Amino acid sequence: MTKDQSQSVLVVDDDHNVLEVLDARLSSCGLNVLKADNGHEALKILGSRKIDLVVSDVKMPSMDGMTLLSEIIRLQPGLPVVFLTAYANVPDAVKAVRSGAIDYIEKPFDGKRLTEKIQMMLQESGETVSFDAISPPSEVEINDHTKSPAMKNLHGLVKKVARSNVNVLILGESGVGKERIAHQIHQLGSRRNNPFVVVDCGATPAGLLESELFGHVKGSFTHAVNDKKGLIETADTGTLFLDEIGNISHEMQIRLLRFIEDRTIRRIGGLKGTPVDCRIVAATNADLGEEIKAGRFREDLFFRLRVVTLTIPPLRERKADIPFLVNHFAEHFCREHGVETVSIPPTTLDWLCDYAWPGNVRELKNAIEGGIVLCRDNQLRPDDFHLAGITATGFESVADDSCLSLEESEKNTILRALEQTGGIQKEAAEVLGISRRAIHYKIKKYGIDASSIKARH
Repeated sequence: MTKDQSQSVLVVDDDHNVLEVLDARLSSCGLNVLKADNGHEALKILGSRKIDLVVSDVKMPSMDGMTLLSEIIRLQPGLPVVFLTAYANVPDAVKAVRSGAIDYIEKPFDGKRLTEKIQMMLQESGETVSFDAISPPSEVEINDHTKSPAMKNLHGLVKKVARSNVNVLILGESGVGKERIAHQIHQLGSRRNNPFVVVDCGATPAGLLESELFGHVKGSFTHAVNDKKGLIETADTGTLFLDEIGNISHEMQIRLLRFIEDRTIRRIGGLKGTPVDCRIVAATNADLGEEIKAGRFREDLFFRLRVVTLTIPPLRERKADIPFLVNHFAEHFCREHGVETVSIPPTTLDWLCDYAWPGNVRELKNAIEGGIVLCRDNQLRPDDFHLAGITATGFESVADDSCLSLEESEKNTILRALEQTGGIQKEAAEVLGISRRAIHYKIKKYGIDASSIKARH
């Protein structure tokens, strides 16, 4: 990073030894350092000088770090504040980050790494990040049109937390869009031009996850025929997204905790440690509090991951967003499948809004795609959703005993395609997106008399 003599850092700590150490370290890399041994003195300096960043202790007499942060936000909103804290006071630092601080650094700190981190923060704070400019268009559109107060609040938090480099834990049921929120955090931050690496902890076998994350050296185990870079190392300078973090083994929790603490990885079978600078965003649909009580998840790792926690509400709790999402997905899939734009009658929207959507946005998206493929006369109706396991009555999934079995649903879908095409099997196969051979097999399997079927009018 280029040193800039004009950048000024205000250091606030009641320990004069800490002030002197920080003064020496930061001055040596070309920064203008101002010192204050209490919050009141810091506010006086802020009122008389241009300051680019504040580094403050959390625990101080007279005026603590939280009070100082509140005054800074009131007087100079947007001024980055970094907290120094002992390990025992990490919860206070986490609270400060949630209140507007950009990050925190634990004591005792490594002088070189601390100065590098502060220089990076100064560089990042000088960049103006536009939400609309860097988010994918579909995400911006969805965010701008959300009607749910909970989602509006969530997107506001995403914009805010993206400016920092703190670890983020995203909670929510399966299908609510946790990876999309993680990607938005990456896209809105200073690391947006660097890698965004996704690790599916739930889908990766426990025996392979260590190698996937940390990599290995040649000969470290059977079939390790070459050196392999792990996904953590691949995410260097970018963001590492650990999806379904609640599923990792106890041994992997220990290794991950060690990496988060010292930001250095060692490949399996390797002797040399490699420093890695990546932001960590984790997600889970599990109740980690209960997992901790049951002894299945480490509490110290939990606290490291959840510096900021974002909770995505399920779709059933934000039904005001369903009409826009339905139209958004319908337009998308009409373009993708090359079909004429469908109309969605109010009765269909009402039906979709009444459904509980246990699979959340993912289920809605898949249901709309299936409906687009199967709808008749370019109108999306409630009975166009059988393939997604949603019946026109009862609003239940196929997992419920009262609903159609998968075979019954498949048979009805084929019958409707044949009705739509007047019993012409070739055209019905095209409607369903399957081969003629496949539809011949299905017709024979279900004993369907295709020649007797007439097109619906």
